[in-house]
Amino acid sequence: MANSRLRCVPTIADSLISLSTLPGVAEATDAARQACTTLRWHQALRRRIPEAAAESRVRGARASAVLDGAEMDLDLVRDLMRGATAWPETPDPLEEVVQGAARVTAETENIASMVISAPSQALARVHTAAAGHLLPESQIGRPRQVGEISREFTDLGPAPDETVVRQRLSGIVELLLNARDAPALVVAALVHAEIATVRPFVRGNGLVARAMERAVIQASGLDPTGVAVVELGHGAGGGAAYLGALAAYGSGTPQGVALWLTHCAQAVVAGAGEGGRIADAVLVGRLT
Repeated sequence: MANSRLRCVPTIADSLISLSTLPGVAEATDAARQACTTLRWHQALRRRIPEAAAESRVRGARASAVLDGAEMDLDLVRDLMRGATAWPETPDPLEEVVQGAARVTAETENIASMVISAPSQALARVHTAAAGHLLPESQIGRPRQVGEISREFTDLGPAPDETVVRQRLSGIVELLLNARDAPALVVAALVHAEIATVRPFVRGNGLVARAMERAVIQASGLDPTGVAVVELGHGAGGGAAYLGALAAYGSGTPQGVALWLTHCAQAVVAGAGEGGRIADAVLVGRLT
């Protein structure tokens, strides 16, 4: 009888699968999966995935910076990320955001193997990349402590205190450790939303949230090529739509969570479409 009861205890994977049954989520998730499958079999990605993935990270970095209010010409971002142009020695605030976006998006290539096996280490590395140039060393790569606050995502309300941060971060880590047995899009979307709403770091939370989502999408096999530009998909409806979807998630209602999951699925579809355009350009040698 005891063993029978144990078998009835729902696992994290069970809980995540139940989220997939919320209205509209299954259809949106299927569309995202199909878009990524179509991208995976693009002719250009048979031999030239690294080239296309590198360009995806450039476009993803620019799009992530735009969602944080900093816009820069795509060609300049590309030159900065490949080292053809040096970063300013004394960047202005907008350049600091773009620099963080470039560094953290580039880092996703290096953490893909650890994001679902050593998520705490992955989070620390991603935050170091996103905000290492913005914060004192004592605040880099670790969550907020007593007396430290985050002033990011103010539209979502005040950031929770450090006790809530520790609890929710533990949940993120557990979620990632169980990612292989759960729907990939749901895991990626929840990781993104949890980091953005909890704001575990003093600065750089949006950049970290979107970079972790990109890494999970690749590591989970949803888009193993790493060519989909999901960050661009999040901004497709404008910053207000992105923040609105996050606010809906933060409400904690089934309708709000479903809205966020659907938003993320649509972002993956749009990101895969942009990945297809990158692959087209790679195929004909017109990637600039």
